[in-house]
Amino acid sequence: MIDLYYWPTPNGHKATIALEEMGLAYTVKPVNILGGEQHRPDFAALSPNTRIPAIVDHDGPGGPDGSKAHGVFESGAILMYLAEKSDQFWPADAAARSDVIQWLFFQCANVGPMFGQCGHFRGYAPEKIDYGINRYCGETVKLYGVMNRVLGTRAFLAGTDYSLADMATYPWCAPKIRDLHAIDIDDFPNVKRWASEIESRPAVQRGMAVMGEVMKIGNPDETARAALFGKP
Repeated sequence: MIDLYYWPTPNGHKATIALEEMGLAYTVKPVNILGGEQHRPDFAALSPNTRIPAIVDHDGPGGPDGSKAHGVFESGAILMYLAEKSDQFWPADAAARSDVIQWLFFQCANVGPMFGQCGHFRGYAPEKIDYGINRYCGETVKLYGVMNRVLGTRAFLAGTDYSLADMATYPWCAPKIRDLHAIDIDDFPNVKRWASEIESRPAVQRGMAVMGEVMKIGNPDETARAALFGKP
């Protein structure tokens, strides 16, 4: 059994989608990031950067203490761990596996940070800062352009097969997030086709639905803002 420490954010959805796609048994352990629960010492011991998601695999590789439990933090690392554990979405061919890793890192290093900052300055910052909006939302549009060009030549980000890269990237391009970023998906027809195909997958639908009723987009109150971003 895998314990998933989770809140329904794009990064959290990366983990639920992967777990659902791979058919791995898991238990959701909610970490209310709007209430500051990510800063609890017990969670910080598992996720040193106090970010969700994190997992504890109770049937993991184990350690010197004889326990089989194994903890993993950082969403990209979680996806790679789960793929190796399940032997799914992890190509045996070295070149194909390298392509998946490259596009997974593209999401972790570019899509997540830039889209996240776009969302912050558009929906969460306590005051409108045009420089931040223009800088990060401009980068978001640029990255949509990168994906649109690539998806004009292949079915999925890493090639012909659906992969970890798509699981990682789709939650950042889901409809509610696109609205927050003021993205008109019709401007990126290849991304639109890709997103539509992914969101039709039953496992993706199940993963996106986990605790979906508590998902809040934009306009946090002062308590939630302090929990998420620290006090100014």
